[in-house]
Amino acid sequence: MIARLENLRKSSVVFGHLTGLTVAAFDALAADVVPAVEAAHKKALERPNRQRAVGGGDDFDLSTADQVLLTVIWLRQYPTNEVLGFLFGVSDSTASRARTRCLPALEQAGRDTMRTPDPGTARRKRLPALLAGTPGLAVVIDSFEQRTPRPKRRPRAYYSGKKKAHTLKSQVAVDEESGAIVDVSDSVPGPWADIKRLKKSRLMKRLPKGVGGIGDLGYVGMGELHPTGLGAAPRRKPRGKDRPPEDRKYNRAFSRRRIVVEHAIGRLRRFRAVAHLNRHPRPRHAMRVRAIAGLVNRMLKHRAS
Repeated sequence: MIARLENLRKSSVVFGHLTGLTVAAFDALAADVVPAVEAAHKKALERPNRQRAVGGGDDFDLSTADQVLLTVIWLRQYPTNEVLGFLFGVSDSTASRARTRCLPALEQAGRDTMRTPDPGTARRKRLPALLAGTPGLAVVIDSFEQRTPRPKRRPRAYYSGKKKAHTLKSQVAVDEESGAIVDVSDSVPGPWADIKRLKKSRLMKRLPKGVGGIGDLGYVGMGELHPTGLGAAPRRKPRGKDRPPEDRKYNRAFSRRRIVVEHAIGRLRRFRAVAHLNRHPRPRHAMRVRAIAGLVNRMLKHRAS
């Protein structure tokens, strides 16, 4: 029972290493998530087709706050159920049920932290002449891949030639000004082209008026997906020719705008549930990424305050 909340509070350093959050940030998270988990559990107990009366059966071995803590530690460290149960003094099946209860609420809490830039209040960047044709207010878009076991059905659909492995791809959009994650797409097979994933997500059409998008070479042509053409990507090298010096300067300046999304993906992948080999059902992969994105956003907000 060494990983119970009342014990971990005594060491902020250990708490931070296990969860990726400060104690204060976790308390703020628990204040939002615990009522949602309890409300969802109550709704499940009161469903019309339930065979057992409410109150029947054994009590859950963990408090709701400890269940949330268990789920956050699982996202950060990605241990097996046996290890997770041992840390909390419960069985592996109890640890698994706690994760199943809390993950949807953490996903929703993550969605609640995602806010696209407001053109009415955010400051537009003062761009150099080189980047005058790019959006002054933009979200920066990129994707990352996570290895997954070889599927039994349609394995070639998930084989990424780039990673030389079977993978799942997640698209992330980041507020250029704050570095906060503003959108996480549904996960798709790794071989999907970035521009195809962007088109399928309809993110460019969901951006507020006056907000554009910028991406890397995988997003060439993204401006065509925006209602007013607010999209930009680096310049490709002309086929069979040397790259013009002005293109080198442009791409270097463009990369300085894009670096914010690389940092955001780095923060996401410090959580091993999206960095190590995926061991869980593929359809729930996006739920985990959104839950982690919410934790990353909360830490950014906590540090800024």
